[in-house]
Amino acid sequence: MQSDIPTDLQTVWVYLSASPLLHLTMTLAAYQAGMWIYKRGGMNPLLNPVLIAVVALVTILSVTGTSYDTFFEGAQFVHFLLGPATVALAVPLYRQFHRVRESAFAIAVSLITGSAFAAASAMGIAWALGAGQTTIISIGPKSVTAPVAMGIAESLGGLPSLTAVLVIATGILGAALGPLVLNLVGVKDWASRGFAMGTAAHGIGTARALQVNEIAGAFSGLAMGLNALATAILLPLAWSIFR
Repeated sequence: MQSDIPTDLQTVWVYLSASPLLHLTMTLAAYQAGMWIYKRGGMNPLLNPVLIAVVALVTILSVTGTSYDTFFEGAQFVHFLLGPATVALAVPLYRQFHRVRESAFAIAVSLITGSAFAAASAMGIAWALGAGQTTIISIGPKSVTAPVAMGIAESLGGLPSLTAVLVIATGILGAALGPLVLNLVGVKDWASRGFAMGTAAHGIGTARALQVNEIAGAFSGLAMGLNALATAILLPLAWSIFR
């Protein structure tokens, strides 16, 4: 009787894995678990809930032998919500529009500098380490929100799947370490902190900024959108000149 228990559990898992709701529930549960750990840890940026959720989900999928395509069929509703969530960032930005207008010149300079450095530094390090052309262009748009970054990489001959991994890793590291770095260099203005987070760590960094301060969240959302636009224009141009 006991020898049948693993087989029975496997049968149950096969049945549940065929339901799209399983992987959606897994995604939400993993994030809630990450949020619980994050809050219990005093909202330490190193305990980023997205990082915890990703590690938990990857572990579960690896142990159960579930392919990403199967997982995504159930969790794609969360992916769909990325669009409305991005549009919703316009609300805090609208509330801080007067500050945006007053800082237009500083925003423009910061955007061009941050966007260029984010792409150039990553590509330069990859080139110095002997990476191939495909890898170099795939890493270039790492600080841009995933859909735009994947489109840029694909249009220039990169690997969208590699770009997606690098974008997620950049966002998680930026959200976890960004506040520590900003504290270290003495940046205290919420608008400046938010803009830096949005430029370097796109959506995940913006989510972190919104948790801390509304002004930081508004400027982070602005930076995320503008950086995507600037990189989509400047990176193909620079690549065509320097490659």
